[in-house]
Amino acid sequence: MPRPTPAGLYTSGLLLLTAATGSIDAVSYLALDGVFTGNMTGNVLFMAFALVGVSGIPLLNNAFALAGFTVGSVVGGRLVRRGHPVGLPVRSGWVLGVGAAVIFALVGAWAAIGELSSVGQIAITALLAALMGAQVAAVKPVGNTEITTIVVTSTLANVTRESRLGGGQQTPSQWRHRCFAVISMGAGAAVGAAMLRLADGPVALAVSGVVFTAGVAVLLVARADQRRSARLAREAAAQTTEQVVPEPSTRTPATAR
Repeated sequence: MPRPTPAGLYTSGLLLLTAATGSIDAVSYLALDGVFTGNMTGNVLFMAFALVGVSGIPLLNNAFALAGFTVGSVVGGRLVRRGHPVGLPVRSGWVLGVGAAVIFALVGAWAAIGELSSVGQIAITALLAALMGAQVAAVKPVGNTEITTIVVTSTLANVTRESRLGGGQQTPSQWRHRCFAVISMGAGAAVGAAMLRLADGPVALAVSGVVFTAGVAVLLVARADQRRSARLAREAAAQTTEQVVPEPSTRTPATAR
């Protein structure tokens, strides 16, 4: 079986993070009073509904989720910065690793508290949303624009608009990545909802954290393989240069007559 390429590993890691977003969104929506932590489109709509008096929609929770996502994205962008070559920068690895730790810290806090108050729900919602915002900034340098890890609306629009039926010319690779992103989000949401039915919020969030951590681990493996491949390529190029360039002659030139 051929070894996965760094590009393939990066794709797999992004798909796992997409599934984790779906799972975390299922937990936040179903167990944290109807709020998304990754899908900000839904939260903007919910806030608009609440502002015009639609009952049963929490305005404050959605507002804190939106604010948390914004802050997380800003902080993640400042930490990761720009101008990196395609891949996973060291700072991105740290941001994602801290994010995984935050998820499990919230699992422990939720399990210890038990039934969450309104303040507790808002706090966990805001922190999870900040994590989702930071995740987007962290994976941006990977460069795969087909898998955004947090939203599938534009992905679904691209896979249909750029299909042959839509008059487009998307490549087989683009088609696969886009379709798998949509499937991953749905699969993650199904897992999160199923865990809520079988157990409770902390357990469902813990499972989401496992999926998130798996995605981070795969991205780190991809980064290590990419660096290894680049090092081997440099060494091969150096050896080729040494073989092409002749060594300086040590012979003494003949004395002119």
